[in-house]
Amino acid sequence: MSCEEVLKAVFPLLEGTDLASCMVVSKQWREIAQDDYLWKCLCAKRWPSICKRPSPPTVTYYKVFRTFHKRQQRRTLLPPRLSFNDLEFYIDIWTEERLIFSEVVPGSVLQNGIKIPPPGICDMLRYHLEGPEYNMTLPVEPRFTVPLSQTVSVSVLVGRKDSNKIACIINKSIFDYIDRTAYRALAFDYLDFSPVYPFVSGIRAWISLLFMDHRSEGVIDVFGIEMDFCDAANSEEEVLWLFDMLDWK
Repeated sequence: MSCEEVLKAVFPLLEGTDLASCMVVSKQWREIAQDDYLWKCLCAKRWPSICKRPSPPTVTYYKVFRTFHKRQQRRTLLPPRLSFNDLEFYIDIWTEERLIFSEVVPGSVLQNGIKIPPPGICDMLRYHLEGPEYNMTLPVEPRFTVPLSQTVSVSVLVGRKDSNKIACIINKSIFDYIDRTAYRALAFDYLDFSPVYPFVSGIRAWISLLFMDHRSEGVIDVFGIEMDFCDAANSEEEVLWLFDMLDWK
């Protein structure tokens, strides 16, 4: 079996991204991989009805696949209308019905985050805090401990200094997942958006307790709090736009 015959047998088995990679190997590979029948088959897997059109598309199936197989890159955002200096956060944490943490946190404090992780934390959590991903963290001083046998819940409100309005981020959600490998306890709630954004929904606010092992069994030692909106916002600008869209009262 010749090399060309082998390629013609293998290429139909590949996914689109792999087939596209084959096009840069050599001129022979490119000529075979450009066969529009291969790309029509890939389009038929993803969008079966498009191949039932009575007349073929005006562009090649290769171009159809390349254009629509993944979402377009995010557009450049306009500068946010809010800044963290305009915001303050009201964070309350309970074990059962006992309030164990209650603070008014300036937005700039969350923006600055935990610059130097405390000694003794696990490597995975250290990499997370020092990594390139955007996150908002708050060092907890003094630290507090939480017995794992108790239900722990959290509420987070955010206030705007420019309009004196308040919006809800998390409403008495329970930390119902504890990741002992990453040393994080997680809770979430769905954001409420202003009625002027009727098609925005299903975006979660996540809050995590960052902890270390405690000398007592079944107790965690909390040294920090983290908040993120990884469903939809992965940069400071995106987070600020998300805040701007909340249902402010």
